[in-house]
Amino acid sequence: MVALRRIDCSTSDAREALAALRRQLSLGGEVVSDRSRDLTRAVFGEPLTPRQAVEHICRAVAERGLPAVQHFSRFLDKFDLRAENLRVTAEELAAAHVAARPGLLPLVRRVRQQLLAFQLGILHQDAVLRRGQHELGLRYRPLRRVGIHVPGGAAAYPSTLLMTAVPAQAAGVAELAVVAPPTPFGSNNPDLLAVCQELGIREVYRVGGAQAIAALAYGIEGLPRVDMIVGPGNLFVALAKRHVYGQVGIDMVAGPSEVIVLADDSARPDFLAADLIAQAEHAPGASFLITWHAPLLEAVAAEIEAQLARLSRGDLARASLEQFGALILAPSEHAAVELTNDFAPEHLHIQTRAASLHAERIDRAGAIFIGPYSPVAVGDYLAGPSHVLPTGGTARFASGLSANDFLRRQSVIRFDAAALQQVGPDVMALAELESLPGHAASVRCRLESLP
Repeated sequence: MVALRRIDCSTSDAREALAALRRQLSLGGEVVSDRSRDLTRAVFGEPLTPRQAVEHICRAVAERGLPAVQHFSRFLDKFDLRAENLRVTAEELAAAHVAARPGLLPLVRRVRQQLLAFQLGILHQDAVLRRGQHELGLRYRPLRRVGIHVPGGAAAYPSTLLMTAVPAQAAGVAELAVVAPPTPFGSNNPDLLAVCQELGIREVYRVGGAQAIAALAYGIEGLPRVDMIVGPGNLFVALAKRHVYGQVGIDMVAGPSEVIVLADDSARPDFLAADLIAQAEHAPGASFLITWHAPLLEAVAAEIEAQLARLSRGDLARASLEQFGALILAPSEHAAVELTNDFAPEHLHIQTRAASLHAERIDRAGAIFIGPYSPVAVGDYLAGPSHVLPTGGTARFASGLSANDFLRRQSVIRFDAAALQQVGPDVMALAELESLPGHAASVRCRLESLP
């Protein structure tokens, strides 16, 4: 039987157990694989923390450019990166598109249309307010150039490309630069290249990890800097995005992916088990069941065991469930809802009799999936909202990626002489109050020039 931790919220040690879960989910938990830890020691000659390693990489790329990226690609990705193979050629993109497996491109077109319809539907519109002789407004302009990081370590993720590129295109971003590690699942993946070509993306670079984030932020030979970086990645990618923020914009600093399933006695244990396993497949991926119906815990645990045996990635999911999963028994329905709000999960799947009512009571979640036939996988792949969502409790203050994140908001202010006469005395009074006589003078000279 899978060794899922059990937490009974009525016990004395429940508070510490829940606090430990929250720490584990946060970016400060620094969840890395053994392979990443060994690589860090081999490259830097000492067991640096992930944060220290990322700072070293970003500093080197900022100072030395392409040679630094080449160095880290050689040691971290075992790839001989050269100026001539940094960028995937137009011929390679076109060839991947022509040779795409049957059904891939029609599928991409359907998904793109679904995503685009939603993202265009929520797009901010310019607004103008006219009052007498003055005009105030907000206008929105797209970013010019955006970098997209697509992971490529354990699996290929064309869905990540769709969930980041399509919102940017809906906003009107003109230039998209995709970076992905030089692996069979990354920039050497024919499916990923075919999807890039289908979406009209012509810049794809064979570099991933923290060095790719630094290259996008600072610019290197053959890869101009961007205005914003989006897309998921491992801990090193997340820390690199945090490090370069300020040089460029970022979508968010994300930790391990996570789901909370909130369920009562009406829920099907096999559905719940499948949802928890699906999240654990990310490896690492955190999967929590919260319920106030005690018999559900054993039923779900038994279903998890049965389903893991049938999955090709069952061993990975099992390890993730044992390290990051939990079956949590709340003392009441109200307590279960409040605990969910406290966790502020990335994904929340509600399978209760009063699912819509419970969803209304939860205001801290990246994305909410309501009812037994709204699995998280639908949101992962094609529902419409982006699957790039806040993790580690940051849904308390952060939101998922959308087309509006690629828009810059600008104030537009227009006063004529009569309008300035009306408000000018108040402007001058405030300026004098703050001991800024130059501000006051800039208004006074205009008022004195009027007949």
